[in-house]
Amino acid sequence: MTDTRIDRRFKACADAGRPALVTFITAGDPDLQTSQALLNALPAAGADVIELGMPFSDPMAEGIPIQLGNQRALAAGHTMDKTLDMVREFRKQDQDTPIILMGYFNPIYVRDPKVFVQVAKDAGVDGFIIVDIPAEADDELCIPALEAGLNFIRLATPTTDDKRLPAVLANTSGFVYYVSVTGITGANIADTGRVSTAVKQIKGHTDLPVAVGFGVKTADQAAEIGKDADGVVVGSVLVSAIRDSLDEAGKATDKTVQAVVDLVSDLASGCARSRTA
Repeated sequence: MTDTRIDRRFKACADAGRPALVTFITAGDPDLQTSQALLNALPAAGADVIELGMPFSDPMAEGIPIQLGNQRALAAGHTMDKTLDMVREFRKQDQDTPIILMGYFNPIYVRDPKVFVQVAKDAGVDGFIIVDIPAEADDELCIPALEAGLNFIRLATPTTDDKRLPAVLANTSGFVYYVSVTGITGANIADTGRVSTAVKQIKGHTDLPVAVGFGVKTADQAAEIGKDADGVVVGSVLVSAIRDSLDEAGKATDKTVQAVVDLVSDLASGCARSRTA
């Protein structure tokens, strides 16, 4: 597989002596226009890699904040076509920041995975994180994505032991996403000592970067996790910032984009100082 945007970005962050900040928002939350503005603003705020959630009616791995984000997007009429249009619009201004589509297999399956992979690549997508496809089903989407030159990032968890890890890593590329807690997104982050041990365990099996997520909410947490991890993944707190900025009718305000930008900037500062003396 040739060098990808994701590979280059993690290398650039490593060369700079810091972890990559990986940020998540749900496409279309709270509406298409605001979501596009958020997506476009993330790189300048400090996001190194962007996970763009594909709205889905049954996001079973998500906590309340991201569940509500999915509901807001779907209620506003968001679709998969609009998600891909968002990526196309983003690529008009940014050809370097990696975008990963994150979510569930159903919305891809109904469109024919092999066809979807090519359409996504043409739109400017760099990879996928699909939480409900196990390693045993790599032929469904993982292999077609790799053959198209897109990264397929798989999750490792606290219950992924040394026996299971090789299967998880077999066709993973770009980076490994370590879920720091057993549970749903937005939970409190696990003990950082255990996270450090887990990152080292994974690195014993792969040369890929390891990014840690699920529960990171503050710059201090990002700094602590970033001491050992190659990337820090932040999602629920950003989606919560969107929710908290809405008016009483649930509509975006002039504070919505800035609330997320300010938070991403603060988290980026945590990543920047994670390995300073």
